[in-house]
Amino acid sequence: MPLTLALVAHDRMKPALAAWAERHAAELAPHSLVSTATTGATIRAQCPDLPIHAVKSGPLGGDQQIGGMIAEGRVHALIFFPDPLTPQAHDVDVKALLRIALVYDIPAAFSPATADLLVAGGLLRAP
Repeated sequence: MPLTLALVAHDRMKPALAAWAERHAAELAPHSLVSTATTGATIRAQCPDLPIHAVKSGPLGGDQQIGGMIAEGRVHALIFFPDPLTPQAHDVDVKALLRIALVYDIPAAFSPATADLLVAGGLLRAP
């Protein structure tokens, strides 16, 4: 059964997430992808064949939109590459997204290494 995956990254980490998505495009393709606006645009530029539904940018409520989708059971996994070295103006929204991912116990990866492990573990195996 296809999953819905949320792909999110802070500004400095967007290229890393786009590169990760490109490496795993074949595994991502059968699934529904949702992303915050700017992250989605970055991934689309590198992976034009991946269909990505974009919500608002993170500072404009996109993190909260994705959190709501997780709470509604519409997002099954979160791939979020945060920038641990740069303060974020919308840090409370980011913390809320992480909290919701934990409350609803969905698979979540916060670095390329852990995202690779989700793939290797079979999470994205074709339905």
